[in-house]
Parts: sequence; C-alpha cells; structure tokens
Amino acid sequence: MMTGFASRRGFSGNQRGVTLLTVLVMVVVIGLTLGMAGTSWRSLMQREREEELLWRGDQYRRAFESYRQINHGGLRRSPERLEDLLRDPRSLQVKRHLRRLYPDPMTGGDWVVVKDPAGGIKGVRSSSNDEPFKKDDFPEEYDTFANRGKYSEWEFSYSSEKNRVGTTQGAGVPTAAGDLPAN
Repeated sequence: MMTGFASRRGFSGNQRGVTLLTVLVMVVVIGLTLGMAGTSWRSLMQREREEELLWRGDQYRRAFESYRQINHGGLRRSPERLEDLLRDPRSLQVKRHLRRLYPDPMTGGDWVVVKDPAGGIKGVRSSSNDEPFKKDDFPEEYDTFANRGKYSEWEFSYSSEKNRVGTTQGAGVPTAAGDLPAN
C-alpha cells in the first residue's frame, strides 16, 4: 500500500508533467506564429523591393532613351558608363539624364549593365535570381517581363529602332533636367 508521501509525490509529478506539456505546446504555437509572421514580412519586403525595381529600372530606361535622343556629331550613341547619365560628357552645357545612380533594390549592389553592339550601355538589369511575385499585368513598356522566372530577366533597356521594352523612339523623353522626376 502507498504511503501518503508516495501518493502526494505521484500527484505532484503528474501536475509538473501537465504544466511542462502545456508550456511546450505554447512554445510550439508561438514559434509557428512567429515563423508565419516572418514569412509574411519577408514577402511584403520583397514586394516593396520589386516595385522599387520597376521604378528605378524605368528611370534608367528613360535616361538611356534621353541620352540616345541627342544627336551629337551625327551619331546617336549610348553612354560608355552609367556616370555619363548624371552629366552628359558630350556637351559643355550641363545635361542630366538621371538625377542620381540608384542601386539595384533587389541586391542593394550594382546593376548588371547591358551593352549594345558598339560597346555602349543600352540598359541595366538586376543580378537577383529570386522569383518575382508580379507575373503579368505590366505596363505596355514592360510586357516582355510577363511570366519571367527571375528578376535578372527583367532588362530595362533602350534601342533606337524600336525600344526593346516596347516604346517607340522619342516617346516619354524628358527634354530638360527640370522635367526629370524629383527624388
């Protein structure tokens, strides 16, 4: 037969076991909740960077277009370096095609430059291999981005025949530094 001490010890041990099990279940539930919140936060941040990629890429595309529109010495050339978009070296007057060099929002680093056949820069793209959230419903200028599997496949470029992203020559070109979007 059990003594009073043994029976109290068994009851106390069961109570501790139930409390421990309750605490473990609570820790698991809190961990799962935080994990889901972290995933949602990460997705939200990627969506914001994706929107910023579209905006910054469009600024570069417009700058390349503006740079190419200036007929200098009978040639319509592409810039040799991205810094040429900040201050056009072909002219003594200050001509800015881009207010500042924006980093790639997906990586925080430099863009991958896209060269034209003559060796000038005609565009930029991200080096990110992440999968985009946005798969369709792009503006007409970027309809080639539809169903792409990586951000690095989104090329923001300009070519003189027919812009690679679908706009015709001269459309939407800022005419002076004051016409550029503020930032």
